[in-house]
Amino acid sequence: MLFYLSLLAVLASLSVTAIVHLFLRELRLSSQALTTTRRLPFSDQARAGLSSPMFDIDGLDEQGTQEVLDIMRAQRVNFDQARLIRHNQILARNGIDPSGMPLDSKAVTRL
Repeated sequence: MLFYLSLLAVLASLSVTAIVHLFLRELRLSSQALTTTRRLPFSDQARAGLSSPMFDIDGLDEQGTQEVLDIMRAQRVNFDQARLIRHNQILARNGIDPSGMPLDSKAVTRL
């Protein structure tokens, strides 16, 4: 009986060690992605949180990746929310409101 209890304790400690190791590895990869400006492969981007069921791509360009990561870090939002914020910022820079209508009063929107 003591043998089985000690075997169970060893298996439990190995399981906990493996789980902690995997968690720390993901955390390290996530923090590396948040601090780097180089282009990450898609698998690393997905592990770093730069993917979602609603938006799956082959990888963002360097500037887009950095902008999304900066928004995620500064505003503490998820990937989809950060993409939406970045998209609205791009629209605003080009004189377009979030609904897609031009902000220019001289623009013809209907005939």
